Amino acid sequence: MSTQRYHQHFTVSWDQLHRDVRELCQRLMERDFKGIVAITRGGLIPAALIARELNVRLIDTVCIKSYDHMDQGGLDVLKGVDHDGEGWLLVDDLVDTGKTARKVREMLPKAHFVTIYAKPEGRPLVDQYLTEVAQDCWIQFPWDMGVAYVEPLVDQVKR
Repeated sequence: MSTQRYHQHFTVSWDQLHRDVRELCQRLMERDFKGIVAITRGGLIPAALIARELNVRLIDTVCIKSYDHMDQGGLDVLKGVDHDGEGWLLVDDLVDTGKTARKVREMLPKAHFVTIYAKPEGRPLVDQYLTEVAQDCWIQFPWDMGVAYVEPLVDQVKR
């Protein structure tokens, strides 16, 4: 997979991410979880926000590398967990092609798997998600962006 597969971009601000996580948590409040397993790195921040909103204190990680910036490569499991996920909430920021999702489903088959954003290829692999995004859309998360000064248009034209 390469950057050529992305024809759209969706930028998520910190505020939007927080609103989306809170909305997902509204749907999870009826359940009682032993803890949260975050899929690193993308699932770390959503998991922390979910932990706060649902008052969950026990957090673990599954560490899997599948992307190098916008290029998806092979899966590299860096760290797993020692249970099957029974009673646990499994959290990631996004399910894309489903490659990572399939692997964590094998590792934690009994976990309740949620993502904030889901693309069509990976959507069937999660139990819940908040927003569907087109398969050819690159999601720009706030932790990958910085704030930069933009010169006013009138000043740009004067040059």
